[in-house]
Order: sequence, then structure tokens, then C-alpha cells
Amino acid sequence: MRMTEMDFDGQNPVEGYGPGGFRVASGWHEGSVLLMPTEVLPLVPPLSIEALQPVLSAPDPVDVLLVGMGPDIAPLPPELRAAFDEAWIGIEVMSTPAACRTYNVLLVEARRVAAALIAL
Repeated sequence: MRMTEMDFDGQNPVEGYGPGGFRVASGWHEGSVLLMPTEVLPLVPPLSIEALQPVLSAPDPVDVLLVGMGPDIAPLPPELRAAFDEAWIGIEVMSTPAACRTYNVLLVEARRVAAALIAL
């Protein structure tokens, strides 16, 4: 089998996750995180407009925010979904493991993506 290196073009891939945190760009981040194109920020649940404001006010907007809700999927508050609709930013809710995988795939595709990941 032929293996090729993935190019994340200077962005922060999720390299692993486990109880209580994430390995992002070779560094361990305790707790939930908000992955932006150029930085990794702590994220304090519950999800709210205030907690996700860095995505909404980013100078270089993203096309989609992936939300990893932990082991299970839960609905987002309607006002949060409305804020992202108003900003023309897609928002996709899934389990945290699925969000980590999807985030990395979208990075390789050079998509403008952010991720809010709730720690397991």
C-alpha cells in the first residue's frame, strides 16, 4: 500500500482525542476546544452565541462550523442556529469523534472550516 503525507496547509489538525481533551497540532489541549483556522481556543460549554463568537466575528469567515456534541448528538438552541444562518455560516452537528474526522478531511480539501469540540 502506498502512503502519502496529508497537507494541512498550516492549519491545526486533530491528531487524537481522549478522556478530557484533544491532541491538536502536536499539543494536548485539556477540555473542550474551538478550532479556528489559525488558532485553538478553549471552549466552555454549554454552547452559546457568546462561546462561539470567535467564529461569527472572524476576519476571514469560515463556510461551516462542525459541532462535536460529545458521544451523542443533541439539538442546538434555536437562537444559536439563527445567528449562524444570519452570518451565512453552515453549522453541522454530530458526535465529537465524527466531527474530528470530518474536520481533518475538510482541512485536507482546503475548505474554510472551524470546529467546536466538546470533550469526551
